[in-house]
Amino acid sequence: MSDLAAIVRLTLLVGGTATLATLPLAFALAWMLARWHFPGKVLLDGLIHLPLVVPPVVTGWLLLLAFAPAGPVGGALQRWFGVSVLFRWSGAAIAAGVMALPLMVRAIRLSLEAVDRRLEQAARTLGAGRWRSYATVTLPLAAPGIAAGAVLGFARSIGEFGATITFVSNVPGETQTLPLAIYAALQTPGGEAAVWRLAAASVALSLAALVTAEWLVRRAGRGVRVL
Repeated sequence: MSDLAAIVRLTLLVGGTATLATLPLAFALAWMLARWHFPGKVLLDGLIHLPLVVPPVVTGWLLLLAFAPAGPVGGALQRWFGVSVLFRWSGAAIAAGVMALPLMVRAIRLSLEAVDRRLEQAARTLGAGRWRSYATVTLPLAAPGIAAGAVLGFARSIGEFGATITFVSNVPGETQTLPLAIYAALQTPGGEAAVWRLAAASVALSLAALVTAEWLVRRAGRGVRVL
């Protein structure tokens, strides 16, 4: 049971870190796709959603190339900070964040596109500046969708397997989240009981996240009070 608790804590750490680190980038990309018009917008949209359609192993392999000591990102981290994310929980969080990014961007973009632009214009005519109208009109209306995107990203992060095991391997106590622990238990003779416990914990966490996301989406559909 103590091993299960440790694996659940590591899974929550990886999923929470991935979600918090990815959310600002996801919001910025969603804002660009929802509000800006620029050449290459369709290409950017396709690149953002690419992790949803390519095999996760390919994503993990590309991350390994980028963050390896000889890679462009990994080499810079090693030279400037003396750190490496390979075989570490931080690397697992990076893999989880990359895989969760498309879902977060999609949910946030839809919430931003659903905001009536006339409300922003009305706030501007009443004297609110651009940033104030965004802060008092746009963000409150889009907040449930943004939160739903974050929760969906978290749910995807705690279920990530393919990219993680390819990028940072399956290291007990360091990168072995619930999906990787289930995989390891399946390879162990007599590990059926452990598989049941791990699978039950995984289903419980994922179901809680999905129910929360659905509640937030329904709340967004009803609308929220504008500050």
